[in-house]
Amino acid sequence: MAAQEAAGKGPVVAPIGIIFDLKKYAIHDGPGIRTTVFFKGCPLNCGWCHNPESHKPGIEQLQIRQSTMGNPVCARETTVGCEATVDTVMAEILQDRVFYDQSGGGATFSGGEPLLQAEFLLALLEECRREKIHTAVDTSGHASLDTIQRVYQAADLLLYDLKLMDNVLHRQYVGVSNELILSNLEALAAHDNLRIVARLPLIPNITDTDENLLAAADFLEPLGLLQVNLLSYNKLSEDKRERYGMRGHHPNLNVQDREVLLRKASIFSARGFAVSVGG
Repeated sequence: MAAQEAAGKGPVVAPIGIIFDLKKYAIHDGPGIRTTVFFKGCPLNCGWCHNPESHKPGIEQLQIRQSTMGNPVCARETTVGCEATVDTVMAEILQDRVFYDQSGGGATFSGGEPLLQAEFLLALLEECRREKIHTAVDTSGHASLDTIQRVYQAADLLLYDLKLMDNVLHRQYVGVSNELILSNLEALAAHDNLRIVARLPLIPNITDTDENLLAAADFLEPLGLLQVNLLSYNKLSEDKRERYGMRGHHPNLNVQDREVLLRKASIFSARGFAVSVGG
């Protein structure tokens, strides 16, 4: 009999989560070849988000806009999100153990924001640790300090997203203040064994400005957080918003060329950061 049952508390109930996608052989969500599990729900509202269908918590029905053979745009309904147990997700992750072993990869939990489903996330992290599978959590950092500390202790790596350092602009483009995000990162940086990579999406003329990137470097450097991924902009957000008939904040942005990306990277590398463009 389990300890809780013996204490009269009843059986332990395994958490159930809501995910909306699971991607095999991912190479931009942490080191090596990975399986990325996408959690549904996010407290932010970034107009450039690659997964705008993930914003609302819970399972929902969305209309897919499509045109066929030159006919006017029509729509069909699709379900976004499904309930998942720890066992069903782990079964998918374990299928590719050989690729993790060969490449130094593992499982990444992304979203949406996985910390919104903290108990489900923690249960998955515990199972991965038991199976000796490397774990990464891609987070906005917008969660209670207690939650993010628990996740940090359970995960092998945090991929910590920073968008805008100016709080007014952060509220304008992301929908929430950045104060909790930054204070949580400061608290995590106090740990001796830093297992955090800062990830900055390069949104043209919004987050990729020299002013914003210099401010990010100024914030990260004294914390000792010297690993940075710069995520180049692509059109996936615009494509998805058009597909689902969603309104976005910033349509028709231009993708930066390689020369521009390298110049942005030099802002960090010149100050001793280990910087990469991509995942």
